[in-house]
Amino acid sequence: MKKSIKKAGVSMIGAAFILQAVSMSASAAHENHSNSPIYEDKIVNIAHRGASGYAPEHTIPAYQLGERMKGDYIEIDLQMTKDGRLIAMHDESVDRTTDGTGLVKDLTLTEIKKLDAGTWFNDKNPQLAKKKYEGLVVPTLEEVFKKFGREANYYIETKSPEVYPGMEEELLKVLKDYKMVDSRGHTKNVLIQSFSKESLLKVHDLNPKLPLVQLFSYKTQAAISEKELQSIKRYAMGVGPNFNMVDGTYVKMVRNHGLQFHPYTVNERTDMKKALDWGATGVFTNYPDVFNEVLREYKHNHRLNKEK
Repeated sequence: MKKSIKKAGVSMIGAAFILQAVSMSASAAHENHSNSPIYEDKIVNIAHRGASGYAPEHTIPAYQLGERMKGDYIEIDLQMTKDGRLIAMHDESVDRTTDGTGLVKDLTLTEIKKLDAGTWFNDKNPQLAKKKYEGLVVPTLEEVFKKFGREANYYIETKSPEVYPGMEEELLKVLKDYKMVDSRGHTKNVLIQSFSKESLLKVHDLNPKLPLVQLFSYKTQAAISEKELQSIKRYAMGVGPNFNMVDGTYVKMVRNHGLQFHPYTVNERTDMKKALDWGATGVFTNYPDVFNEVLREYKHNHRLNKEK
């Protein structure tokens, strides 16, 4: 049963290569943080909302499971509460992934912390249900950083930034407070993504050394122009479109411009292999364990082909 919350006021990735210097800031980040997965000669495995195929999305257990399954990045969608706190949640409302109702922007953190963010998963996935998922709380970005520390890698999205004035400033403040950026503004373990070009440009203006990824959501067969790619290279180091609408030509164009290619959400083995064949430098997946299996097979087959 949904809890009704009363509110005061108005009722929320072929192989990957070391990045080319697509801009001064991207080059500086590369030089100073070559130990980050995105700058290594590897294909990155991004645990989409954590290992969300097995546990309630955007909860600590989902993030922990993503780590245990050797995901390279914890992906965190951000929403912002009425009192200006950044929380891990995909939707603007709490309705789908908690037992509450209402928009995040209209709820305080205290109100959101009273919600059950795990039981819905047990109800929807009885074969994966676990008692420990009952009563899980929605984590703040700060709580995720406290739990996983500076050794983990984070792929953070500014979600619906037009709804949340000041979201970018608050994100950069939290990154600084938890030492996710150094004194010169560089980071070794954070990527910031958004569908909003304006949000990414704002982050770029605030700190031009942060690596950014431009997301796309295509409703029909994806196409991207030379002009678009040149524009993206001025502020971002990669693109992330919905995989079901792209093809090999699209991927080749992106890679020919020295940009990383991280499609979402790639859950089927056949699609994972296709993404690798096309030249993805990483993928978002709800099943990081499965992608690692496919990636091992892919690398093994490539070695065999080279030896022939």
